[in-house]
Amino acid sequence: MSGSLDGVYEELISRAKEISLIYSCLSVLDWDQKTYMPPNGAEQRSGQVSLLAGMGHRKFTDPQIGELLDALVSGKYAQDDYSDEATNIRELKRQYDKAKKVPNSLVIEISKVTTLADSVWVEAREKSDFASFQPWLEKVIDLKHQYAECVGYPKEPYDALLDDYEPGATVEAIGKVLGSFRKDLVAFVEKILGSGKHPDISIVSRDYPVEKQEIFGKMAAAAIGFDFNSGRLDVTTHPFCTGLGPGDTRITTRYNPKHFNDAFFGILHESGHGIYDQGLDRNHWGTPRGESISLGIHESQSRMWENLVGRSRSFWIYFHPIAQRIFTEALQDVSLDDFYFAVNAVEPSFIRVEADEVTYNLHILVRFEIEHAFFKGDLKVADIPSTWNERYKHYLGITPANDAQGCLQDVHWSNGYIGYFPTYALGNLYAAQFFAKARKDISDLEDQFSLGQFGDLREWLRKNIHAHGQKYRAGKLVEVVTGKPLSHIPLMEYLRAKFGSLYNAG
Repeated sequence: MSGSLDGVYEELISRAKEISLIYSCLSVLDWDQKTYMPPNGAEQRSGQVSLLAGMGHRKFTDPQIGELLDALVSGKYAQDDYSDEATNIRELKRQYDKAKKVPNSLVIEISKVTTLADSVWVEAREKSDFASFQPWLEKVIDLKHQYAECVGYPKEPYDALLDDYEPGATVEAIGKVLGSFRKDLVAFVEKILGSGKHPDISIVSRDYPVEKQEIFGKMAAAAIGFDFNSGRLDVTTHPFCTGLGPGDTRITTRYNPKHFNDAFFGILHESGHGIYDQGLDRNHWGTPRGESISLGIHESQSRMWENLVGRSRSFWIYFHPIAQRIFTEALQDVSLDDFYFAVNAVEPSFIRVEADEVTYNLHILVRFEIEHAFFKGDLKVADIPSTWNERYKHYLGITPANDAQGCLQDVHWSNGYIGYFPTYALGNLYAAQFFAKARKDISDLEDQFSLGQFGDLREWLRKNIHAHGQKYRAGKLVEVVTGKPLSHIPLMEYLRAKFGSLYNAG
């Protein structure tokens, strides 16, 4: 290879951005499949997706990419660990070394099978029929095992999948963090449920017309900072956010005309993801320097806006009167305090995305333990429904009535996203630690919320988190921003302060 290091680096970045365009096209196809594609389009879509996935993988694992990286890893650009150039070289090298171990044929097969499995899951969920989905899940698990063996892992195959979503994460490390958290959380949940206090949850289960929910949801999303000139909101079976690139971030939700929380807090959640994507440096799009750090950090942004902001009393000081004007029949006789308590009700429930702040993490623990068990071979796929129900009885004291209410509620396994679930719990931990620091840095933050002002928090997040791209790994970022390593203590302190007051359960 000839040419200056400047030219070599420019060539690497040019190729990286071209490859990112391919994956952006894949994201468009995925968004369309989950929103507007007719059911009978699944087979054709699987061909489209597998074609582009194979193309992207071939381009990224081209030996010339390896030669470019080899020429750069010890050169001048790699001297400062946190420069833009060093970030791109380091992370592209990590991704390349992992990707080149995976045969292109396996990448294509995983894309094809998961596209078809997703369509089967939608129908299985509608019919509450795990048996019809079981053979497809078995195929997905087998393919992900092949993938794990190709890329390698520190101690066990599941580590390889965790690393895809939270770089550097392992079962051992996550187990330690969640283990300490679980002990404190379970004890606190018992205190709340035994407090004898109960909000009037009928408040959020009245008539909430869908068209009015959409208006109110979009209003709140725009207020916290989701840019609708660079994004849109649509309806889907399982809410998600996808950033297609600068100027195009799509969020989705699902509406329940008899329950306020479902769509509204789902919109805030996905808007948090969208605000992160919209806050990434567009000049670095297509390179690690312009991409999110990890799914755990991404989740910290969505959970922060959904819960630490959106379920705060100061948020509803501003939005409660607006909600009363829009949902007059449902809320005209409801006080701020009663509404605030209702949207923060702690009650064991079956559906993860509708769970309250306190019990939500128990939903994640169930999934993490089951997922780890079936991937390790300790749990047969056929036994997932019964094991799921047993864990829900153990952790939450309730038993799902059917598979749709139980193990079929999430889209992740059909999409091949095994190893994804733990990032939700990590996201809650990151969010609490970041938010505690933001409150110290912005002394009147709660007062701003009560006035409908969210710009200072959004800019704080943009400066301290979004703008860095992948400059830091998640654990390092937490230390850089907060001055301390990740801990479950800030989240427990937040939960005890808020819900201890609501339920007299300090």
